[in-house]
Amino acid sequence: MSNSNSGTINIGELRLYRELAERGDAMGQFNLGVAYSRGIGVDVDLDEAARWWRKAAEQRYAAAQYDLGVAYANGEGVAKDKHEAVRWYRLAAEQGNAKAQYNLGVAYWDGVGVDEDKRESVRWWRKAAEQGFAQAQHNMGVAYDNGEGVDVDKREAVRWWHLLAEQGNAKAQHNLGLAYWDSEGVDEDKHEAVRWHRLAAEQGYADAQYNLGLAYWHGEGIDEYKREAVRWFRMAAEQEIAEAQYNLGLAYWDGAGVDEDKREAVRWWRMAAEQGDATAQYNLGSAYWDSEGIDEDKCEAVRWWRTAAEQGNAKAQYNLGNAYRSGEGVAMDKREAVRWYRMAAEQGLAEAQNNLGALYWTGEGVITDEREAYIWWYTAKANGNETAADNLRNKNWNDYLSKSEIRSAQKEAARRLEAIENR
Repeated sequence: MSNSNSGTINIGELRLYRELAERGDAMGQFNLGVAYSRGIGVDVDLDEAARWWRKAAEQRYAAAQYDLGVAYANGEGVAKDKHEAVRWYRLAAEQGNAKAQYNLGVAYWDGVGVDEDKRESVRWWRKAAEQGFAQAQHNMGVAYDNGEGVDVDKREAVRWWHLLAEQGNAKAQHNLGLAYWDSEGVDEDKHEAVRWHRLAAEQGYADAQYNLGLAYWHGEGIDEYKREAVRWFRMAAEQEIAEAQYNLGLAYWDGAGVDEDKREAVRWWRMAAEQGDATAQYNLGSAYWDSEGIDEDKCEAVRWWRTAAEQGNAKAQYNLGNAYRSGEGVAMDKREAVRWYRMAAEQGLAEAQNNLGALYWTGEGVITDEREAYIWWYTAKANGNETAADNLRNKNWNDYLSKSEIRSAQKEAARRLEAIENR
């Protein structure tokens, strides 16, 4: 929520405000409360600040009503009371106080001090936004973008973000860049997307720095320039954007835009991995397995692959299956190998489909099932796996399946392929 103390006073005015306050003048009472809240010419005394704000608030002085609401919301100078905070916000909001309108909208959005009501939240944010209140304008854009409290309207979202972006708000500039990039609410324009991302990035907005790096990396909306991409990735990575840390690691691994340095790649991947980035976790596991950029440690490799696999990373699931099948880095367990191969196979990874077929053929970790072997090899072959194609070609299938069973298996393979494509 927006914070308290909208008034500005100096020590020279303090005596005048006290005199006015003691005569019952609402403006003087409000400003004396501000002085006590900030320690201007007096010691900070939040109880006294709240006392003077209440006097002004009871005379319908909107700024004092708002500040008293903030005091109740935070428990500063009064006992914390979210419902009382909302009551004072509403009184100020009904008089047109933009900060109070914004905070009242937040209260309705979160259901704090009042029943949750997204539409009512948007109604109050609109009032604040139409007065130019930046946070409310941003929230209006988000509401229209997500269809919360209003019907989804990407163009209206862009309109609000545009208003705010032109005021220099970095978050809105970033959102506007995304809209131009993805053609949401505006016609696609990669160059315009890059322009807005740059404005936000130059203000230090980390997500925009990352997206600007991607634009330079892929040469979209701007000429490809790997070194410039790395520069922006680094800025975002240093602000702990996991995707930027991953891409910076990739640049060091491949020597793209920077001198190749496997150890530095691993260092950045570890940062991203520790933030939960599944691809970085997979790559870190592979670095441990292959002893590239770090000393070999099969157990640590398996640990990181498992972490990535549990997030649905198909390559990590496949490698984890291999580890269980061979007993490297983990105790051999063919059933567990089958489980992880199946997860990767059902995501369309051809190598996992081939290996799952092989285990059904040999009866490792599962009961031998020639039909299942055929189905998974046929599926893997359709995905371009040459080993699976050889397995199908080199077996005399008439010894194991009838012609009708082979046709049935091919139909099942086609069904699984369609299911994978529609995931």
